[in-house]
Amino acid sequence: MVACISGDWPILSVLLFLPLAGILAFPLLRSDGAAKLWALGVTIITAVASLALYTGFNPATADYQFGEHIAWIPSLNINYALGVDGISLMLILMTTLLSPLCILCSWRAITVRVKEFLVCLLVMESAMLGVFMALDFILFYIFWEAMLIPMFLLIGVWGGPRKIYASVKFFLYTLAGSVLLPVAMIALYLASPTHTFSIPELMGQPYSASLQCWVFLAFFVAFAIKVPMFPFHTWLPAAHVEAPTAGSVVLASVLLKMGTYGFLRFCLPMTPIGVQTFAPYVLALSIAGIIYGGLCALAQSDMKRLVAYSSVAHMGFVTLGIFVVNTAGIEGGLLQMINHGITTGALFLCVGMIYERTHSREIAKATGIGKVMPIYVTALTIFGLSSLAFPGTNSFVGEFLVLVGSFQSATLWGLLAIPGVILSAAYMLRMLQRIIWGGTHNPDTSYLKDLNARECVTLGLLVVMVLWIGFAPQPFLEVFHVSVQNLLAQYQAGLPM
Repeated sequence: MVACISGDWPILSVLLFLPLAGILAFPLLRSDGAAKLWALGVTIITAVASLALYTGFNPATADYQFGEHIAWIPSLNINYALGVDGISLMLILMTTLLSPLCILCSWRAITVRVKEFLVCLLVMESAMLGVFMALDFILFYIFWEAMLIPMFLLIGVWGGPRKIYASVKFFLYTLAGSVLLPVAMIALYLASPTHTFSIPELMGQPYSASLQCWVFLAFFVAFAIKVPMFPFHTWLPAAHVEAPTAGSVVLASVLLKMGTYGFLRFCLPMTPIGVQTFAPYVLALSIAGIIYGGLCALAQSDMKRLVAYSSVAHMGFVTLGIFVVNTAGIEGGLLQMINHGITTGALFLCVGMIYERTHSREIAKATGIGKVMPIYVTALTIFGLSSLAFPGTNSFVGEFLVLVGSFQSATLWGLLAIPGVILSAAYMLRMLQRIIWGGTHNPDTSYLKDLNARECVTLGLLVVMVLWIGFAPQPFLEVFHVSVQNLLAQYQAGLPM
């Protein structure tokens, strides 16, 4: 069991409830402009405050840090317990970084029910942070379910023409998977010697092989739908296409990571026998998702749908890295979770910016804009090269580590993943070529204007992250290296001798 080191002051609770506290001021704000400025200020303050986690974090220990523990329902041993380790720290920082960008990208795009839209974004931020901070299973589940409602509203109220279909499909799919989580929670609670919902205490317990296999399957369905893994992915393209730009960024950058975070936090340390038993099947589904997502992306003429299918392929690399269960694979998968959040979120921002100008997401309507929007296409090119894992960008480091881990596990898995790398280059370079230089039926693009200052700031921060991780990934790898080693030790200790 890993210890939990308490902090001098409750920084995790401050970060967790700061966005919710910001909502209380909305009734006092008279205009939509004031509401936007207030929400932006709240998310920026939260992002700046979250940097204290990074500066105060000790990467040399696998213990949970900044711990908080308050008895909540003592009769059932349920507690308000928060903590951060190397696995969750970078995901928290990514969440707080992207939240202000979601408000900036919606500055002109959202014109109706603006305050309600901002409330949904702030509630989403708190719920997402809660998932990564929670060290009690019941608390984790509350935050896990709390994300559904604001995301459902973001798609269903501010989405595209088929928003009702997309929002209901998203809600039903993810809710169906979530139903199995409390079943697994109760099973582990009853099987644990101390009857606890404490996540650290549930790790490394000598559960029977049959219980581990059944609990793993329950976990797998819940988390695989959230990732989403092939063939549980069908809700994702519809949700992305119909969601507003901010909704797509939140969905791609943070919500999809909930599933892979669940695999790392629960499956490997709590059900190692289940992981060992079913890993070959999960790896096969990961490869299928990489190939299928790449082929579907190659066939798209809608930019947003193309990026959505690319997410299926990229998250396939993440699950591939996790389930080869070695240091290089898991560290690559973790880094790729961060990379995907930055790069795919940025690509959705780029699609939203061109949609605001052309009122279309079709590649054919945006061909040849390189002549009139040089700043835009420069940023788009950087994010496109990152998406295809070009050397010098962040995704190259993550995918390289995943492939190293795959070859270390079994040469077959590494070889089967290689076509996915080729497909990502094919669909991304095809899109970039048509958008930057155009085709034979090049439309008039002279009416388009390049990025303004707000949009430059929004994309500029993400460009910095792409190049920073691409050229100097070590500070990020050091954060979760010891936690990954501890996770592997827990996994190995739980396997039969």
